[in-house]
Amino acid sequence: MIIIGVDRSAHSRAAADWATREALLRGLRLRVVHVSPPASLDPVEQWPYDPEAVTDHVVAELIERHPSLRPWGDSLTGAPAPVLRAVGKDAEVLVLGLRGEGGHAGITVGSTAAILATSSPGPLVLVPGTSAEDGPSRPSSGVTVGIDVRRPAGGALDFAFEAARLRGARLHAVYAWKLPAHTAASPLPVLEEDRAEWEDHEVQLLSDVLRPWRAKYPDVDVLADVVLFTPVEALAHASEGAELVVVGRRSGSVGTVRDLLEHCRCPVAVVPS
Repeated sequence: MIIIGVDRSAHSRAAADWATREALLRGLRLRVVHVSPPASLDPVEQWPYDPEAVTDHVVAELIERHPSLRPWGDSLTGAPAPVLRAVGKDAEVLVLGLRGEGGHAGITVGSTAAILATSSPGPLVLVPGTSAEDGPSRPSSGVTVGIDVRRPAGGALDFAFEAARLRGARLHAVYAWKLPAHTAASPLPVLEEDRAEWEDHEVQLLSDVLRPWRAKYPDVDVLADVVLFTPVEALAHASEGAELVVVGRRSGSVGTVRDLLEHCRCPVAVVPS
């Protein structure tokens, strides 16, 4: 099952569109969830907001565009992040707009998205922007996954390879490496032959990490890319034109994930390790 958290924002509509395509691609059911705060004692303060109408509208809109889809809606009460985290335990993928209807226009990552990016129990996909139907579509360069060769995130790699397989797309495996620490303290420039030797070593490490997944997914075309950037810079650049970026989440990587969400312009899957 795929669960999509919705509100009344354009970002939510884009996320619902993405979740619908993913549900159809995976052959899974789609559950549309709207979380509203506890009802006011005064009904006048709630009008014209009707929580159940939010899910009803999204479900009807999705069925109209995708007649083969059979989604169902739930209106739940409470704080959005904890409620979605709880229902997300039952989902293969939890999907959410990168920001919702609240907050300021200049905020890229909404509070609910930021909380779930660090605490979702399963794969979380955060979708930026507006619906694909609201503007021209862009060519896709496939799926991108960020890899740390010294601490590879198996869950993220599995998710990325499967996403590429389902789409018949190329997988762009990006590893951001850095020069040895001692070079920063040296007054001398790095020799080109030293840099090439170090980079060749990092390329081999990436190849070793990818080998089991290449064997598991022989039909997936993989582009292995070793770049001398920070992880955020490398993935933000690689995300241009990508259909999906996949990253692993572990303790110590939360800041990197948040920075990436600020810079990526395509859906980002955050997979706990």
